[in-house]
Amino acid sequence: MSISAVLIDDETNNLDNLQELLSTYCPRISICATALNADEGKTIIGKHQPDIVFLDIQMPHKNGFDLLRELNNYDFEVIFVTAHDQYAIQALRFAAVDYLLKPININELQAAVDRAIKKCKLKVQNRQVENLIHLVKSQQNKEVQRIALTTLKETRFIKTNEIVRCESSNNYSTFFLQGGESLLVCKPIYEYEEILKDYNFIRCHQSHLVNKKFINSWKKEYGDFLLLANGDEIPVSRNKKESVKKALENG
Repeated sequence: MSISAVLIDDETNNLDNLQELLSTYCPRISICATALNADEGKTIIGKHQPDIVFLDIQMPHKNGFDLLRELNNYDFEVIFVTAHDQYAIQALRFAAVDYLLKPININELQAAVDRAIKKCKLKVQNRQVENLIHLVKSQQNKEVQRIALTTLKETRFIKTNEIVRCESSNNYSTFFLQGGESLLVCKPIYEYEEILKDYNFIRCHQSHLVNKKFINSWKKEYGDFLLLANGDEIPVSRNKKESVKKALENG
């Protein structure tokens, strides 16, 4: 099965390098066209209807996010290619969208392509890209921001303000949602601590991440525990007491 792709990057040498890597290490990929800016990229996406778009983020005039905002449908997979940029990486992690850091690592390229091909075979609209665009458009409104949570069966898109807490178990994390539902996700809690730290979440214990919105009180009669609105009591570890206290005092 041949998988069609377009490449969009404002630097010719980056395009040449990516084409060579794909030709050598990802032979299932058939490159339809390349573009040096967002407007050209929009044109070739519309013309070729590719299965995968390799998209640079940092481009002059319009960046990769700007390009996606101008599209109506996302019936393709996106693999972002970017130099390290903290906001961009945060956004991509939030949306669970694949990305490659420059210079491109061959193993990471092959893994991203394999994941994209599997998704292409499902022939469903790429909701992860939709969620990314939702993030970019609503980055100032944290109340409506959604995070992609991938379980064994599906990827759910949950508003951050509906997450009560997160609890770790080895390399898994369980998210407890407002209303009582829970989701088991195949990622360790420290990844979500980084993603959710700007969304009013507190790491109060090695195994617990809590949404400040749902904290009712701090109980101390038999140790330090946070009492949540749903009745859960979450321990506060000794080495986290000061940081939790400061976070709660700051509102």
